[in-house]
Amino acid sequence: MKFNSLTTALVTAAAFAAQAQDLGVKAPPQTAPIAIINATLHPVSGPEIKRGYILFDKGVIRAIGEGSPPAAAGTKVFDAGGRHVYPGLISPYTQLGLTEIQAVPSSIDTSETGRVTPEVVAVSAVNPDSTLIPVTRSNGVLSAAVFPSGGLISGQPSVIRLDGWTTEELTVRRSIGQAMNWPNTRTFTAWWMTQSEEDQSQNIRRDLDNLQRVFETARAYADARAADPVSPADLRWEAMRPLFSAPGAKGEPPRLYVRANTTDQITGAVALAEQTGVKIVIIGGREAPACAGLLRKHDIPVIVMGTHNLPRRDDEAYDEPYTLPARLNGSGIRFAISHNDDTAHERNLPYQAAMAAAYGLDHDTALKSVTLWSAQISGVGDVLGSLEVGKAATLLVTDGSPLEITTKITSAYIDGREIDLSNKHTKLADKYRERYRQQRPESASVRESGGGAGDGGGGAAEPGRR
Repeated sequence: MKFNSLTTALVTAAAFAAQAQDLGVKAPPQTAPIAIINATLHPVSGPEIKRGYILFDKGVIRAIGEGSPPAAAGTKVFDAGGRHVYPGLISPYTQLGLTEIQAVPSSIDTSETGRVTPEVVAVSAVNPDSTLIPVTRSNGVLSAAVFPSGGLISGQPSVIRLDGWTTEELTVRRSIGQAMNWPNTRTFTAWWMTQSEEDQSQNIRRDLDNLQRVFETARAYADARAADPVSPADLRWEAMRPLFSAPGAKGEPPRLYVRANTTDQITGAVALAEQTGVKIVIIGGREAPACAGLLRKHDIPVIVMGTHNLPRRDDEAYDEPYTLPARLNGSGIRFAISHNDDTAHERNLPYQAAMAAAYGLDHDTALKSVTLWSAQISGVGDVLGSLEVGKAATLLVTDGSPLEITTKITSAYIDGREIDLSNKHTKLADKYRERYRQQRPESASVRESGGGAGDGGGGAAEPGRR
């Protein structure tokens, strides 16, 4: 049978889709109160509690404190044996569930056609069975903000919990605002560039003009709909209306998340925020310390896109990316730390914060940058990010700080549901340890017979040895 290129592409896509399925069973809802006792609690929003307890029921934290929990019928009690309890880590910028294998285009669904697509909602495209979700979850990252990308206005980021059968079950907040790419405002030359500096300048002016028109149109539409609610709706501009609304009962209105790194990009984004009255968050912010006064004045936080990066310029210090969180903190700018590598490596989020802690940021602040501050900047500070009564019981039980690479997470809960911490990596490890176990009797018999001299004693390595 002769296959044409389209058939081959479709077959390949189907094969990758089949391989990129998490076959694990999702956790059932919490059915009885659970109390974790004899634990060191790290609320993040308050001081550490030694020899404490945390009680949660129906997915919500009901009590937390020192000593023993209040009596409650049917409570399941787990003795932590002195281990630590932390809130689940939160990645403030990911594309989990939107991309599986970076080198395989058919597994990527991060952007829509068009330069202005505010109606796009990230969580509607998330694959609940992505194999990357359990891999990320097993290292303590239990929630994430998922962002669309591409164009000028990319669409609406969503916050998800990393366990659920459907996109609806994954969803913590369907929309937290709009994501935007601020145009590059500097021309440059390089061997791989196909555009002249003049063409680059024209494109920059075009994109800035387009942004101006988009926000003028969206604001006019919002005002018109407020004055006449029965006027015809436009899905594109309707999606941007919340940006211009007053804070609701849950606090902050949706924000405009602006990808911007240079001082001119950042100052341009702040000028737009002043002009339109929109609350913004800077994503990237490599030159944010140079704009510290401006960012403080308008209370604009920054999502740091990882610390395991290279300096942006030849004349910068080698540790410029490592010290960025400490410099932001020293300047009084609130920030969250995200990841800046392939989505498959999202599990390494805690070590991005650990690098910042190794280069001038104190440990507690580094922890806040991937828990409480991350939740607040992602618009879910009312339900996630700290161990407090009334918040979701999304937490970790560990034998040490989650920022330490040697720490083992012994159990985890999302909304009170105990989560399976196994994943594709752990199952492959079990598979090949079993191979070694099967080989051990054979190697033992060889040694007993005196054989194996030719290969230095022969036999397979012991389980766990390399």
